[in-house]
Amino acid sequence: MESSGLSSVAVGIQTEMSHVSVNAWIKRFKSEGIEGLKTRSGRGRKPIMDCSDEEAVCHAIDQDRQSVSKARAAWEQASGKKASDSTFKRF
Repeated sequence: MESSGLSSVAVGIQTEMSHVSVNAWIKRFKSEGIEGLKTRSGRGRKPIMDCSDEEAVCHAIDQDRQSVSKARAAWEQASGKKASDSTFKRF
């Protein structure tokens, strides 16, 4: 779009992106080509729990089925990690 004479602000409006993001994408494309536009690894929030935590979480929930908060607190105490009640409710 910019190659057809549009400003980064105009391109941003059409693509519902900020002009700063448009400029960053253009810079990446110019320096790295189409490969530069692919989503890079390491982006996004890292998971709180991994597969090894699943068994411990299920055990904590089994120990106190009536209170997610108590099960979460017990798991947090044992694992040293933090999680929300909504994370535990998914189990």
